[in-house]
Amino acid sequence: MARYGAAFGADPRTFFGLAGVGDLAVTAFSRHGRNRAFGERIGRGETLQQALAASPKVAEGVWTSRVVASEAKRVGVEMPIAAAVASVLFDGLPPSAAVKALMERDTKAEA
Repeated sequence: MARYGAAFGADPRTFFGLAGVGDLAVTAFSRHGRNRAFGERIGRGETLQQALAASPKVAEGVWTSRVVASEAKRVGVEMPIAAAVASVLFDGLPPSAAVKALMERDTKAEA
């Protein structure tokens, strides 16, 4: 996300404070998080439509994933996790295949 933000003029350090890492931690670790609950539904095999219908609250990450993946590709910022999430949600890629592809990527330094 820091590379993505920098491509649009943001200070990359912003992503390492509460607005970035702090929000990520709450989203990922809180059992009450909307995005986490939604992701768990997808991980259990529900379709996008099923998970949306079963979710009483908006999981903003659903729609954000599509925009971020598209814009990252447009400006040439590599974001494999965002691309995988969008592919799972909108292109029918099975979550297990997305995880496998991410785990099999060549290792490299993160900038």
